[in-house]
Amino acid sequence: MTPHAISRLWPVAFLLAAGVPLAAALSAGGTAYTKRVETNLLAEPAPLAAVKGKVAFGRKLKVEEAKGAWLRVSDGPAAGWVFAGNLSETKPAEGKGLDGLGLAASSTSATAAARPLTPAADDYAARHNLTNARDDLNWLLARCHALSPAEVESFLKEQRKGEYQ
Repeated sequence: MTPHAISRLWPVAFLLAAGVPLAAALSAGGTAYTKRVETNLLAEPAPLAAVKGKVAFGRKLKVEEAKGAWLRVSDGPAAGWVFAGNLSETKPAEGKGLDGLGLAASSTSATAAARPLTPAADDYAARHNLTNARDDLNWLLARCHALSPAEVESFLKEQRKGEYQ
């Protein structure tokens, strides 16, 4: 192998080596923490599977089984499958999501603008010239409901998203 080829391969080797500890930490018999405001526990290891339950942000879960990029976890009597990307090997900081923003709707104005569902949010939208936010949200929801589960699955596969990464 030429020196030039070796210099191009070292980043790949580094990334592969960096992924080993994460895979080991999120394995059967280990523990994991939720890193979403609410994490769905699914009936099977598939993105569109039925939701069996939900767990809150920062919950410590026991990893029962690993199947590819999916982990079967339990939180006491509640159990189900979770995509490994929704879990962390370390407990996330309380009060802030992964993006650094507060988890409570009251701690960020973007939430009120994006989800104008209450009179207070309507008032906020009117004061900040965001009066079309409700129409935008309704349009987005209508577009989402028009998609079939098969179309969503096809998109995930084609774009290499979620479990198809």
